[in-house]
Amino acid sequence: MSMSVQRGWNFLQTPGPTNIPNRILNAMHRPAIEFLGPDFINFSDKIFASLKTVFKSQGQPFIYAANGHGAWEAAISNVLAPGDMVLVPETGRFALSWKYMAEMLHVKCEILPNNHREAIRPEDVAQRLERDTEHNIKAILLVHVDTSNGIAADIAGVRAAIHKAKHPALLMVDTIASLMTTDYRMDEWGVDVTVAAGQKGLMLPPGLSFCVANDKALAIADDNKAMPRSYWDWRDRLDKEVFYKAFCGTAPEHLLFGLEAAIDMLLEEGFENVFSRHARLARAVHAAVDKWAESGALEHCAVNPGERSNSVTTILLNKAYDPLELRDICRERFNIGLGNGMGQFMDHSFRIGHMGDLNEAMLFGVLGAIEAGLKLARIPYSAGGINAAIDSLTRD
Repeated sequence: MSMSVQRGWNFLQTPGPTNIPNRILNAMHRPAIEFLGPDFINFSDKIFASLKTVFKSQGQPFIYAANGHGAWEAAISNVLAPGDMVLVPETGRFALSWKYMAEMLHVKCEILPNNHREAIRPEDVAQRLERDTEHNIKAILLVHVDTSNGIAADIAGVRAAIHKAKHPALLMVDTIASLMTTDYRMDEWGVDVTVAAGQKGLMLPPGLSFCVANDKALAIADDNKAMPRSYWDWRDRLDKEVFYKAFCGTAPEHLLFGLEAAIDMLLEEGFENVFSRHARLARAVHAAVDKWAESGALEHCAVNPGERSNSVTTILLNKAYDPLELRDICRERFNIGLGNGMGQFMDHSFRIGHMGDLNEAMLFGVLGAIEAGLKLARIPYSAGGINAAIDSLTRD
């Protein structure tokens, strides 16, 4: 099928990057300003302060001109040293990717095995930590929402498990696919280091990522002389005498202008309203998938409804059918981008991103295009996914 000229909006329903609102694009459409001048320094101070509101933390935010993998490396290289051991609950493919990066930095990783179709169990974390009587495990690398399977982890439950085991390990949490799609309470939940990125719930173009570190993590980073690092180094970036070091060079000014607009938009909507909107739209997607699945050819990856995320839904196809063909049809016939399968489900799944700048009418278009794509790809499905979504959205 050849690509033809397409009109109207492209429906970008990948689980990152997401739709970028015109307000954010317009905020970035301006000249650069003097990086070391008072206007930008004051602007930067406000951005760092506003990030504390986003993460619900009094910890120290750090901003990187990088994608989420950069923030992963920043987190690892500041609080861990070569030879340290970490525990990685197997939330999905991205937990394994974070593990791979840690291993490249000569950190020893132990996987806490888990079915990629169910959330990790905090009690399994507690049991493993209770056996670590010598406290060899220095940190837990935990993904809040694994983008590969759309399953959310219980962050507060894992912190409770750490307390139950009376273990000093740091809790390090990846919120790349969860931040500003669901409530995240860094300080209340006892998270020591948070990792995030801008191209999902924050609605930004790719290119900004974040770490937030509490006092415990900052103290460890200050004493950590064994892990080589420069660009990622929190110590250098906190040098109050040289503002240039806050970004380890020239700041990504225009992405920061976009970030200011994004945070303003989220505050104007109200964080609780943002979270409830995402939950409402996610339930509608789940209802549509439930209806399509009645044919037996496709199913939710996340088997437990209560563990399905607000931000991304992964759908498994019977292996007789090709998800790439479905994605090609949706892209070329209906101008909609869907996410590819990943990890264990790479060859027999597709993903629907439903986060960021999205509303009900946009969702109807997305679900209608997918249902039409299923028909054209001759994948058996039970018709009426859109009606199921409408029922979900209009239920009292």
